[in-house]
Amino acid sequence: MATILVVDDEMGIRELLSEILSDEGHAVEVAENAQQARDYRQRQAPDLVLLDIWMPDTDGVTLLKEWGAQGQLTMPVIMMSGHATIDTAVEATKIGALNFLEKPIALQKLLKAVEQGLARGSASPTIGAAAAKAVAPANVATVAAAVALPMLAADAVATSPAVPQTASISFDIPLRDARDAFERAYFEYHLARENGSMTRVAEKTGLERTHLYRKLKQLGVDLSKNKGE
Repeated sequence: MATILVVDDEMGIRELLSEILSDEGHAVEVAENAQQARDYRQRQAPDLVLLDIWMPDTDGVTLLKEWGAQGQLTMPVIMMSGHATIDTAVEATKIGALNFLEKPIALQKLLKAVEQGLARGSASPTIGAAAAKAVAPANVATVAAAVALPMLAADAVATSPAVPQTASISFDIPLRDARDAFERAYFEYHLARENGSMTRVAEKTGLERTHLYRKLKQLGVDLSKNKGE
């Protein structure tokens, strides 16, 4: 389990990212501005930081520079913004950010970036300014592409033998009932396959988490029996 600091002035973004990352098993801390992020970093270093670029007190790029200058950039930092240009994203990468996520953040891309960031942090415990400069050239093209290009599809996950493969649906019932029966079996299949992870089920089915929860409740799907540890 990793400790991830989410820095964003939008409460909705903080809550959404906290919910998703907590569902993935991480401990999530939040800061609504740069000063709160500074205070947290003074107390301890998280395993990863998700840092918004545009904030009312101090922008994320400036905060990133501060951490680098003070020798506090010892953790991977992923920048986030809904209005940043490619130049801004590349500048952040040159300072020491490892990646850039464009808002609205795609679930699949978020999970992949976090996974890569944590892997980088484990392989290189001390990033610092010198290390950031060393890795920056390799990341510039990646960050530019993250701003300019759409997200690629994820690799398929192998089907578990324990996952039910088919469901018996009668053709002698009204269409609506047949459709509900199919959708119930469809979601139960994915819940079993992903060991109850709502984040991954949302990713696989292409639904937003709020829509997914509402749909499962409507269909009467029992979430407790599929809930993973």
